[in-house]
Amino acid sequence: MGSEETSLSGGAVHEEAVSERLRKAVRDIPDFPKEGILFRDITPLLLDPEAHKLAVKALADPFRDDPPDQVMGVESRGFIFGSTVALELNAGFILARKPGKLPAPTVSASYDLEYGSDSLEIHKDAIQPGSKVLVVDDLIATGGTAKSACELVEQLGGEVAGVMFLIELTGLNGRQLLGDWPVYSILRY
Repeated sequence: MGSEETSLSGGAVHEEAVSERLRKAVRDIPDFPKEGILFRDITPLLLDPEAHKLAVKALADPFRDDPPDQVMGVESRGFIFGSTVALELNAGFILARKPGKLPAPTVSASYDLEYGSDSLEIHKDAIQPGSKVLVVDDLIATGGTAKSACELVEQLGGEVAGVMFLIELTGLNGRQLLGDWPVYSILRY
């Protein structure tokens, strides 16, 4: 499941129109944060209320018939989309944060970066065993951060209902790192 292309509900024509509208709202910035990188900037999309609403609807749509109990947003842009998707699906919202940012006892999972490693934490009481959790972030590149978020869900006995991204950088194969977890994305570059 994680390696297959999972599409949105609503038919191919509708998906193409949504994708085209959202793609126009994402700004490409060459050579940021370093030379050779083409950065996909979502801030123009966030400035456009119609595009922002459309993005949230598109992120939530595949889960309307079987909504999760909770949505986990991954620091930091995953908070923007995750919290609104949670409201859209009438689900609770979980913050997956960098170490030392949450006040109550936490569990953590580590992931590798280009140079070194990092980790994510959630509160120990954020997920009850058997809860279905949708993991949301703005973008998937290599997949390490998303994999850690999914591991946190399972560490607390939850079930990963899906992993949803606004943007997928397909050339970096992050979807493959997520194995059998269902992976969804709106825009693929």
